[in-house]
Amino acid sequence: MHALTLIIVSLLIFALAYRFYAKFIITKVLVFDQSRPTPAHTHRDGKDYHPTNKFVLFGHHFAAISGAGPLVGPVLAAQFGFLPGFLWILIGAVLGGAVHDMVILFASVRMKGQSLTRLAKKHIGPAAGIATGFAILFIIITALAGLGLVVVNALSESSWATFTIAMTIPAAFIMALYMYKIRPGKIVEASLIGVTIVILGVVFGEPLSKTSFGNLFLFSKPALSVILPSYGFIASTLPVWLLLCPRDYLSSYMKIGTIALLVLGIFMVNPVLRMPALTPYIHGGGPIIPGKVWPFVCITIACGAISGFHSLVSSGTTPKMINNEAEIRFIGYGAMLVEAVVSIMALIAATVMLPGDYFAINLPHDAFAKLGLNITNLKEIEQMTGETLAGRPGGAVSLAAGMSLILSSIKGMKHLMGYWYHFAIMFEALFVLTTVDTGTRVARYILQEMVKFVNPRLGRSSWMPGVIISGAVISFLWGYLVYNGDISTIWPMFGVANQLLATLALCVGTVFILKHSAKKYYCLITFLPSLFMFATTFVAAIENITVNYLPKHTFQGNLNAALSIIMLALVIIIFFESLRKSVSLLKVSGRNR
Repeated sequence: MHALTLIIVSLLIFALAYRFYAKFIITKVLVFDQSRPTPAHTHRDGKDYHPTNKFVLFGHHFAAISGAGPLVGPVLAAQFGFLPGFLWILIGAVLGGAVHDMVILFASVRMKGQSLTRLAKKHIGPAAGIATGFAILFIIITALAGLGLVVVNALSESSWATFTIAMTIPAAFIMALYMYKIRPGKIVEASLIGVTIVILGVVFGEPLSKTSFGNLFLFSKPALSVILPSYGFIASTLPVWLLLCPRDYLSSYMKIGTIALLVLGIFMVNPVLRMPALTPYIHGGGPIIPGKVWPFVCITIACGAISGFHSLVSSGTTPKMINNEAEIRFIGYGAMLVEAVVSIMALIAATVMLPGDYFAINLPHDAFAKLGLNITNLKEIEQMTGETLAGRPGGAVSLAAGMSLILSSIKGMKHLMGYWYHFAIMFEALFVLTTVDTGTRVARYILQEMVKFVNPRLGRSSWMPGVIISGAVISFLWGYLVYNGDISTIWPMFGVANQLLATLALCVGTVFILKHSAKKYYCLITFLPSLFMFATTFVAAIENITVNYLPKHTFQGNLNAALSIIMLALVIIIFFESLRKSVSLLKVSGRNR
């Protein structure tokens, strides 16, 4: 099959879903009111609550929700063939992920921008609120570790890529000062400045990497495992307008621009998908993902179809900045569909490689040797990119290789394959880092809410000691997992944790709709996806614990098993509490008729 077929089918389905299904939900189920003041206006403080242009906020929201999941997940799931991942992205995004994001964003806006924890306490009950707080902390720390590990693997020993990523930080500061202090409101001018700085970082990163100056950006995995959470700590404590929002907005240019470029490349080249539609590994026993196609395709392709992490952004930074309720559909549902397109592109980039080349990159050398597959084009790709690609698991390297293959196949681009590869690595790292800074900040909000009973000042975003302490705790916890983990242990736990959080958020959304919608059966738009996700993640969690973690007989394996059991127990409590609340609301509704 040709890649162009997948793109055309997915774009048509996403366009129809946005036009009809999203409009039905926002107008009939949620019933937005564009005259109602949003928290960005009623609680404006210039730090967390700040009315933001809808395109800038779309950029922040898209950048924040688009971590490694829509890039790495489809690449790893290509082990099953291209068809399972493609179908799950389409169905999951339209009926699950985009609905999940928009409903939680709407609920948080109506609740003064409050977090998912507060939403659960308000709409389900105190027990669910407490369980949600602990569940989110466990889940977000695991998610940040999974995302951070991808960046560490992609940037280690590569000064070119690291220099390019580093350049996005001063670019964001300059953009923020320009559009908020020097030339207030001049977003286009600030954007041009920021994008120019990042492009210069890509262009000059290559020659600088060959000099002594480039050695300053050459870091090992352990070093990056310390640097990355340190960055997350800093980004989580600075004012939102100074680094997080402009950097995410800047990153969205690079992200959406790169995906548009990749779509254009596929239209021009129309490569053949070398991976079959289905492989024998759908029945289990795969070298990358040990389980069967269900439930593991659903937890491996997390962010690209449905992601609980999105609920933290939709009830974290975004509702505090949204200018008008009329923009919720564009930002909530629309950004998720763009992310699904990203996942389709990642799936295509992985499957244009021959199976032997694909597995050679994504497996350690000894594991690949046991498969009995032949390497065909990988040596040539390594020569043209100037990097050693074999035996670099994690998905990021194979994705960059596949993207560079497609883009360098455009007429006249063959000699630029090295630039395309490193541009792709930078592109992937940007995806993850924008989620790392937002995720750390959201986790800080939640931790402050949970500990403010010890000292009320700890819960105030205006009290800097509380902000610094909570940010440092969160950064240390997920940094510890990155430092001591690997992709085979962290990513499956991240996938289960992420989808457990999606189950939790869909439960909250179901109760919210039951309370606020005129027609109670509208709650099926979130209740049915929550049932499916609960069954999927429950089975995947049990298999992870019994097959992947406990048999290792190591401290890290036992720790991962313990974390998984705790997360599973918390979500079971919340799931059945929401069922109890839903039944109660339906009974009351029936008596009032």
